[in-house]
Amino acid sequence: MTFLLRTAHTSDLAPSELTAVRALLDDAFDGDLGEEDWEHCLGGMHTLVDDGNGRLVAHGSVVMRRVRHRERWLRVGYVEAVAVRADARRTGLGGRVMAELERVVDRAYDAGMLSASDEGAALYASRGWQVWPGRICGLGPDGVVHLPDEEGSTFVRPALAGPLDPERELVFDWRDGDVL
Repeated sequence: MTFLLRTAHTSDLAPSELTAVRALLDDAFDGDLGEEDWEHCLGGMHTLVDDGNGRLVAHGSVVMRRVRHRERWLRVGYVEAVAVRADARRTGLGGRVMAELERVVDRAYDAGMLSASDEGAALYASRGWQVWPGRICGLGPDGVVHLPDEEGSTFVRPALAGPLDPERELVFDWRDGDVL
């Protein structure tokens, strides 16, 4: 089977493509993809894999986030909504999607970050992403809030910013729904 890979900004995706992405994500996440989760993956670059017959089989996106680390606000390429259709899993498509998203992260951002599910963690670790061993926080309406539930599942990929210091916290910009 020939798979076709394409990377495009949200603004360049047709409504039918966005509908197909949403359907793939709803299926891949067993219906547990809320409206805020959907919004989190929009506004950046998407990598889509088509099965050659016009059917979407894999997707991932990278959006810009601001993360404070060591008194500096980093421009972070935050990976969202990586999914592969159930009948195409374990065929390398997740790796192909990640390779393209990593290319975007490495060329355009200070670092890459993502929050991994238990199912996805092995893919990211196999690609050199590292679990952040330090403290995770969010900058909310009432100031900095510790997010202990995000610790242990947040992965980083240092890029232009160089090494990050795990003794210093990561403070993510706030967003509705899950902060990470």
